[in-house]
Amino acid sequence: MKLLDKVKATNKKYSMLHEKDRILVGLSGGPDSVCLLLLLNQLKDEYKLDLHAIYIDHGLRPEEIPDEIKFCKNLCENFNIPFITKSIDVMSYAKELGLNKQEAARELRYKTFEEIAFEKGANKIAIAHNADDQAETFFMRILRGSGQKGLSGIPPVRGKIIRPLIEIERKEIEDFLFQNPELRTRNAELPFMVDSSNIKKDYFRNWLRLSVMPEFQRKNPDLINTIGRVSEIIREEDNYLELIVTKTLMKLIPKKTDKTIELFLVPLENMDKVILRRVLRRAIDAVKGLRGINFIHIEDIIGLIKNGDSGDRLYLPKGIRVIKGYSTLILTSELPVKLGTYSLEVPGEVILREAGILIKSSISERGRGVEESRGQGKETIELDADKVKAPLTIRSRKDGDFFYPSGFGKKKKLQDFFVNEKAPRDERDKVPIVLSGEEIIWIAGYRADERFKVTDDTKMILLLEIKPAR
Repeated sequence: MKLLDKVKATNKKYSMLHEKDRILVGLSGGPDSVCLLLLLNQLKDEYKLDLHAIYIDHGLRPEEIPDEIKFCKNLCENFNIPFITKSIDVMSYAKELGLNKQEAARELRYKTFEEIAFEKGANKIAIAHNADDQAETFFMRILRGSGQKGLSGIPPVRGKIIRPLIEIERKEIEDFLFQNPELRTRNAELPFMVDSSNIKKDYFRNWLRLSVMPEFQRKNPDLINTIGRVSEIIREEDNYLELIVTKTLMKLIPKKTDKTIELFLVPLENMDKVILRRVLRRAIDAVKGLRGINFIHIEDIIGLIKNGDSGDRLYLPKGIRVIKGYSTLILTSELPVKLGTYSLEVPGEVILREAGILIKSSISERGRGVEESRGQGKETIELDADKVKAPLTIRSRKDGDFFYPSGFGKKKKLQDFFVNEKAPRDERDKVPIVLSGEEIIWIAGYRADERFKVTDDTKMILLLEIKPAR
């Protein structure tokens, strides 16, 4: 079958092209993108296509870029196709978002495609991924521990993105270019450019392409087509499961921002793991600040959902935390809240905004036979008012803080106390530390200081209470 006929078959299978489509074609000058441009140009009259081509300069190979741009420009002029160049700053983008160079290049490239397509009124963006790329992606994702979603491979169509060469092997593409008389007469040198970065084995994909894939192909010469069929089957099953996930997820999200997503816990706890993995993956992908969570972390999150207690949490890379609350599962990359400094009159009350609570103080005379029941809880304590200097100060922890925990009596560093109490690391900076002068009298919500406890000699009682802020 001729290459053009194969592309037509792929187009029919996935409904890629329609009459009067305006298509932005990604053109790097490499064999795949040159082949793509040529084939779409051959289909232009049949489908009444309006083609534009774009070269994106990633700023990573400055010595090769001018020649590539010149080649692409001449190619487009020969075919009377408008040509656009766009420069992107991959390294700055990678640094800003904490991505590696390849991730940043890919993300920024697709973002640029979308922007230019909108600017030019293009309803399709044609990318030159081929069948070899599909097979390489399959094995890369196996080695990285991907699940079914990852093994479904590169989608032939995703939104505006179309990949007409996705079922064409790289060898077929290069043979086509060398045999194409139109290209050979219009370009004196090679009918495509060679990207030097594609022959460096220090890149994961290149190592796989140059060292591993040839060994597999010796065992199975039809490997590329075999993997293509496997990916297609997985993709069809994946699409079916994604429909279920979409319907499920719509009912699960009470809150979502750029850095945080909350999911109702009860449905998650009762969900089958097959669907739960996908729900979590989709929820994570929907939040910009949750990049960095991989398959292993998903399994850890499932363990937290199924077996964890309320208040348990996971600390994942890049500052991401997963917290199992009473009614929701919280996934966030928000920096932990740090309590400000407040003054509390006696009697009086103050709202601690960062902690979402109110602390109230009151004074009462100690009556005969009054039990100290109010002073032993974490939310309410009684202290000897005569030992306390008002106003009280409330602040977050500081390095070097210490106190004498009630019932323990010995001096203890606050850091050691938090560790012993298993206070979550990300919650410690918003725990209210209540002081009289420079001395800690209460770690609010945890323990009072032994030195200020009510004794037989106490005459006036200071009552401190934690209440929800309204």
